[in-house]
Amino acid sequence: MNRSLEVLKAIYKPYRYTIKGKATVLETTSGDFIIKEKKKNMGELFNYLVHRQFDNFPSLIDESRKDVNVYEYIEGINLPIDQKCEDLILLLAALHNRTSYFKEVSLDKFKEIYENIENNIMYLENYFLIKYEMYFNEIYMSPSHYLFMRNYSKLEAALAFCKRELNDWFELVKNENKIRVSIVHNNLELDHFIKSDKDYFISWDNAKIDTPVLDFAHLYKKEYEKCNFEYVLQRYLNNFPLLEYEKKLLFILITLPEEIIITNNEFNDTKEMQRLFDYVFKTENLIRPYYASDEEKE
Repeated sequence: MNRSLEVLKAIYKPYRYTIKGKATVLETTSGDFIIKEKKKNMGELFNYLVHRQFDNFPSLIDESRKDVNVYEYIEGINLPIDQKCEDLILLLAALHNRTSYFKEVSLDKFKEIYENIENNIMYLENYFLIKYEMYFNEIYMSPSHYLFMRNYSKLEAALAFCKRELNDWFELVKNENKIRVSIVHNNLELDHFIKSDKDYFISWDNAKIDTPVLDFAHLYKKEYEKCNFEYVLQRYLNNFPLLEYEKKLLFILITLPEEIIITNNEFNDTKEMQRLFDYVFKTENLIRPYYASDEEKE
């Protein structure tokens, strides 16, 4: 990439360049450009998106080089977090609406999804049970261990919920021969949404065709602490209604907790443990209304 960067500097003659993460911004008298490592050919994807009336991505200026792509640089405006979350989710619903279609699949595909999630559930059950058994016999627990033991039943309940819902999901899909898919950005977070002259998604390198629920699940796991997801989820479902089996799959994916990073620094470990249970409680509150009876909703 360094060699291509020097060549591009000679071509565009920037008066300033700035390193932003893994990308480089060139500021020139003819416009600003961003250079990113090339992970895939983006032209085909962008052409398809335009064909589907979705052009909310930076213009691809040059993809002729084997190791880097050159894009138009978009300077965004600052937004309150809640407004940014709402605008992002509306753009996501538009992406899924404009690119979704039903794809024929075999029962083996559903079995594969079922088995992958089931294996993940069993792994997490064992992972958290080992911690429980390790901490159980401690006479004087550290704050992080005490926090874990006090809330362990919530992890058990979350994983039991995922098991039940996974079985229900499979009952819904086992007689289906088609599944709804769309272009999935597959790397959604607040920093990958820009508001400028219009709304943009950036960082499309992981994009693929798959079930649209992956995008919401990824966004939630990344940004659950920052956004009011009760409202965000409602806005998404109003603009891109999920089928019953899609909704179940989404709720399974976001309910699954993640492993915790133990550093042997008690302050950091306690923070990490608190984040784990904040996630579990927040997710339970998010999805509970969708399982309430009609009487409870009223």
